[in-house]
Amino acid sequence: MSSLIPWKVREGIRSLVEFPKRRKILKQHGLIHRRDNPIGISVGFGGVLDDGRPVHGGAVKLLPLRNKFGSDERSFDILYAVSSSQPQCAADLFRRCRERGIRIVWNQNGVGYPAWAGRESERFNAPMRRLRSMADHVVYQSQFCQVSAERYLGPSKVPSRILYNPVDLVRFFPLAGGQRNGPLRILAAGTHGTCDRVISVLGMLSLLRDAGIESILTIAGKFQWRNGEDDFNREVNRLGLGGFVRRVERFSQEDAAALYQGHDLLVHPKYMDPCPTVVIEAMACGLPIIGSASGGMPELVPEDCGKLVSGPVDWDYRHTLTAEELCNAVMAILPELSSISLAARKHAEAKFSVEQWVEDHRRIFQNLH
Repeated sequence: MSSLIPWKVREGIRSLVEFPKRRKILKQHGLIHRRDNPIGISVGFGGVLDDGRPVHGGAVKLLPLRNKFGSDERSFDILYAVSSSQPQCAADLFRRCRERGIRIVWNQNGVGYPAWAGRESERFNAPMRRLRSMADHVVYQSQFCQVSAERYLGPSKVPSRILYNPVDLVRFFPLAGGQRNGPLRILAAGTHGTCDRVISVLGMLSLLRDAGIESILTIAGKFQWRNGEDDFNREVNRLGLGGFVRRVERFSQEDAAALYQGHDLLVHPKYMDPCPTVVIEAMACGLPIIGSASGGMPELVPEDCGKLVSGPVDWDYRHTLTAEELCNAVMAILPELSSISLAARKHAEAKFSVEQWVEDHRRIFQNLH
């Protein structure tokens, strides 16, 4: 029955139920403004990194900032929050910060739009719209993130900058050895939101093998739709791929580098992906990229680093790449796989260094401070 209650009403009920919880969370954050801090700027993250659980998703990018500017979350100059990993009771926390003169930096990832969220789009957008409006500076993860935010959240009057997600180039690197023998090792990694993307990748593998390309596939990450594992196993059996597909249901940030290094290329067919970190990490490990020329992908992957398949820009309907399109893209880059691998690593070094990302944030924080 709860699913029949309009989301605004549900949010109101939840706010009443969670009021004691909000009060407790806010009490944990002393929110003491540290303008007289002798050691420089201190940044708080709204408790996102301090609950003892492994860090994943949008919060991963906060770790380099914490290492450089971290605080005890009770005393800081600047609050930094990411739209895809928001603090608990974020609106209350933002208001408290504004009352105390603590500046707020908002990192904006994707938004809700009909092709992705359907009728639930506003459920995602309303909190982001409110929080972005309280920020003193907005960091957009790509030009696509800025365009989609202005389209669905409205214009923003505060200063902003586009900073692509970073990668630790020391941890994520290509293994030495050059050209190797054996089957082509293909990876599809990340959170798999819809069944059609996984079905297309499996179909791609089947077509490659039918064409005489000895190849194997790893699909790593969570399936977000109901009965995902059953759908996956059924399709693997239908295509007769049982001996050529490996399933990794979960992998941590610590496992990620080895996962990339054990493969020859990454297939990322998601439509309108705002700024996929998995693609950036894969390029840092020297993996050519096969994907959709939509969302933020054209900003991340130049022509010499893989093959992006063009398609329409459509906010209302999802256009998933077909198995045939993915297969043709893979076969197109096979003759130059080694040179594309080198180009991918060089591009990651030039564009996605975590050190430069932290330095760019230091300038933002200094201007606010």
